[in-house]
Amino acid sequence: MNERLLVPIDDSDPARAALEEATELFDPKEIVLLHVLELDEVTYGAAGAAAEGIREEREEEARELFDDARRTLGDDVSVETVLETGDPSSVIVNVAEAKAVDHIVMGSHGRSGLSGILVGSVAENVIGNSPVSVTISRP
Repeated sequence: MNERLLVPIDDSDPARAALEEATELFDPKEIVLLHVLELDEVTYGAAGAAAEGIREEREEEARELFDDARRTLGDDVSVETVLETGDPSSVIVNVAEAKAVDHIVMGSHGRSGLSGILVGSVAENVIGNSPVSVTISRP
């Protein structure tokens, strides 16, 4: 299909499954890898220099995720990485628009309340607000 895909990643089995499915199902020429630092991860419970240290640690973890994903994808796919802070579902939708992707492939834990039994709350919000089609992957 040679699409430009957005694949949000974190250190989870659903995210790894989404990355694999992105290449197997779509044969993309470009993938935008996105990692979102949630605001509470980098601000709550910490102040000043401690908050900055936590942020730096999370950013380093994101770089390692990007490096692992690049190794998984190999050299046949052009990879762009994006690191953002905020509400994951909003950031995913905004990046999809800003990067003019054709499709989003994302993992889902599917663990959020009754409305999230089949799809997790982040995935559900992305599906409802995305400017492009969304494929949800489960490990």
